[in-house]
Amino acid sequence: MPFTRISLRAGRSAAQIAAIRDALYEALTSSFDVPADDSFMAFHQHAPGELLLDAQYGGGPRSSDAMVFEITTGRRRSEEMTKVFLRRLVANLGQMAGIRPEDVMVIFVHATPADWSFGSGRLMSEMTMEELGRAAR
Repeated sequence: MPFTRISLRAGRSAAQIAAIRDALYEALTSSFDVPADDSFMAFHQHAPGELLLDAQYGGGPRSSDAMVFEITTGRRRSEEMTKVFLRRLVANLGQMAGIRPEDVMVIFVHATPADWSFGSGRLMSEMTMEELGRAAR
């Protein structure tokens, strides 16, 4: 159940946001071992000057359309799975949302079940699989 924060410049249409959401969701469920009903995302749209990304560092040149995906996961995936996911995400974003590969930055953050609470002041580590909605898996 990764939680993804997507930071991007303000002014994207609802259709563009939906295309980005769908591209991410498809990549997560097809290549990052995420169940089909897991969807935790937050879009943060920034005014000019509020999202500063070096245009050249690590794979540029980035345009003003550059965006950051910060993906917090409950467990680390293998390096190979992560590479497959990244290739799928970039391809999806290009096909579904017209986003250039150079404009996609991804950061992974890993947290244990003791670092999550989905509500009611309870840690994920205290919940059963049934309570988490995963009893049928």
